[in-house]
Amino acid sequence: MTIAFVSPYPPSQVTLNEYGYHLIRSFAGKHDVEKIYVLTNHLEDNSAYSRYAMEGIELIPCWTFNSWFSVFSIRKQLKKLRPDIVIMNLQFMTFGEGKIAAALGLLTPWACRLLHIPAIIILHNIVETVKLDTIGMAESKWKGKLYLRIGKQLTRFILKADLVGVTISQYADILKTEYKRDNIILLPHGNFELPERKYLPEPLSEINLMAFGKFGTYKKVEVMLDATKILEKRYPGQKFKAVVAGTDNPNVKGYLDGVKKAYSSMTNLVFTGYIPEEKVADIFHDSTFVIFPYTTTTGSSGILHQAGSYARACILPKIDDLERVVEEEGYGGAYFDTDNAGSMADAVAYLMEHPEERKKIEDMNYAAAKGLPMNELAEWYLSHIHQLLSVSRK
Repeated sequence: MTIAFVSPYPPSQVTLNEYGYHLIRSFAGKHDVEKIYVLTNHLEDNSAYSRYAMEGIELIPCWTFNSWFSVFSIRKQLKKLRPDIVIMNLQFMTFGEGKIAAALGLLTPWACRLLHIPAIIILHNIVETVKLDTIGMAESKWKGKLYLRIGKQLTRFILKADLVGVTISQYADILKTEYKRDNIILLPHGNFELPERKYLPEPLSEINLMAFGKFGTYKKVEVMLDATKILEKRYPGQKFKAVVAGTDNPNVKGYLDGVKKAYSSMTNLVFTGYIPEEKVADIFHDSTFVIFPYTTTTGSSGILHQAGSYARACILPKIDDLERVVEEEGYGGAYFDTDNAGSMADAVAYLMEHPEERKKIEDMNYAAAKGLPMNELAEWYLSHIHQLLSVSRK
């Protein structure tokens, strides 16, 4: 069979590129999978995709982030390729930071139905649980209500797909109740490739607090930097480093430049910029704790799974969705009150002063990361694909 994935893919900096990378590669070489097409977004230089070339996978840049016409570009490519199945790796801002571009791109599942191509959607967030004001989508209450209504309409278009998977049980319950559809399933997130474990050096000569991702909306690093200052005063003999690994969220360009200026006096602060896929392991291995400076969540966290893959303890905010994911998937960490630097410092300090607890969490997270490798998740998908194709061919 031939499979077309609609997904960002490294070195694209569009959200979910890394998840797409690991998921798509897990299908290569599988029995019955003849060819994989990745319909990804254009870069300034599309030849940069060649760094991630792999036998059996053809990368086809065919849509543009923030374009109003992505759905038509993808439809045109699908009509040309005529794959047996389409798998879409989506969240509500996959196709743009602008509301119109983002919304129009989410009509792609409907376009697949019009082409009579079976489609599976991996939906990483739902509008019912996202605080739209915190992710830059609504600046006022009335806009929030308007965008929620629009989001629900877009969800109905997304549910035109043959199968829609969400990675959090609460999301599946909400969608089934709200939209009365029977094509919604709880979909395992899957774990990234499990590298050889590297243990932290003991005793810890330096405490490296690392936050990873796209920052400025619901991920704001000031709380981590303020917590670092508190810890330095509390433990004057201990070396600390704060690492901001990533870039601005597209909705708040210039955010990190502002942070650099505001915290220019911190000599132990590092901004890495964009982390290419081949450098991700180094960033996690160099960290002592993976910090989650979130004010809300937008679905299951890929960074949580990465922290597990590299056997690092997490410092987590007390947010219902995130706590539920951590518990359901067997991960662990120390918790702090959301957006509270003193509370975050206390969480870090607890694991510093109780190294046996830190090591227990590292072991727990590494064990959780072994739970369902992407390679096995691909087999799970293929079983569903065979069911869909057998129905569609009748």
